Amino acid sequence: MSAAVRAGWRIGAAAAALRGRAGRPLSQATGEGGGAEGGGGSGSREAVERLVREHPVVVFMKGSPAQPLCGFSNAVVQILRLHGVEDYRAHDVLQDPDLRQGIKNYSNWPTIPQVYLNGEFVGGCDILLQMHQNGDLVEELKKLGIRSALLDAEKDQEKK
Repeated sequence: MSAAVRAGWRIGAAAAALRGRAGRPLSQATGEGGGAEGGGGSGSREAVERLVREHPVVVFMKGSPAQPLCGFSNAVVQILRLHGVEDYRAHDVLQDPDLRQGIKNYSNWPTIPQVYLNGEFVGGCDILLQMHQNGDLVEELKKLGIRSALLDAEKDQEKK
């Protein structure tokens, strides 16, 4: 990860009132109910660590990929969609106050959405957008074995 991206983490935007919840695959994003009960365990460092490491691409967002509830979360979903990333875990942070605080503590980052690649915190909407614009996201996805759909789109343009 570049020094510019790491530095971007520390810039930080205004802290928002955030909440979180255990996520599920995109295909189930609007399905099952059920929150994260259990005496606040959902926000513990261990619980958050499990969620972050459950899949190569993990997003903590407001709403679901099918129905984002804020513009920044929607932008992250759209960027991932542009790259053809549809297999990821999305955690709706508007469902569980413990996870809401837990993810902020875990990353030391005050805002949602938060994107993790291979268990490593990448950043929020602004950083993902920057990575998309400068080509770093294509490279990071490649490290995960994910070929960006933008590469195929470029090939199609060259053929025309």
